[in-house]
Amino acid sequence: MGRIMRSDINEDWAHAGIVEAGPFVFLSYCVGNIGQSIENQIIGAFDHLEARLGAIGLTLESVVQMDCLFRDIWNIPVMEKVIKERFNGQYPARKSIQTEFAHRGGQEGLHFQLDAVAYRGGKESK
Repeated sequence: MGRIMRSDINEDWAHAGIVEAGPFVFLSYCVGNIGQSIENQIIGAFDHLEARLGAIGLTLESVVQMDCLFRDIWNIPVMEKVIKERFNGQYPARKSIQTEFAHRGGQEGLHFQLDAVAYRGGKESK
């Protein structure tokens, strides 16, 4: 078994933001601009994802799967607009889920979060 590397550790919440296992990288709790508009929160979450990927030498192009969590699932079109701007047609598999976030900001706080899986390997063939 290969080595598993964990980074971006949050001891208070008992989780790792980045877990590298073989050629796969798992990124959790990507959020940003909490308390702002849904579009700004989605942009902030993708900024957070990009920063984490950049810290380990990857880009959005390496993302193969995302779980997108919404307080209001009807905001999916806002996210799809951001995905089209960020991924340039190289879209990951994804699912969207509606949830009540257990976040200290309550109803006015967190409205969007994403988790992702990236692949550290060769480019896809078309």
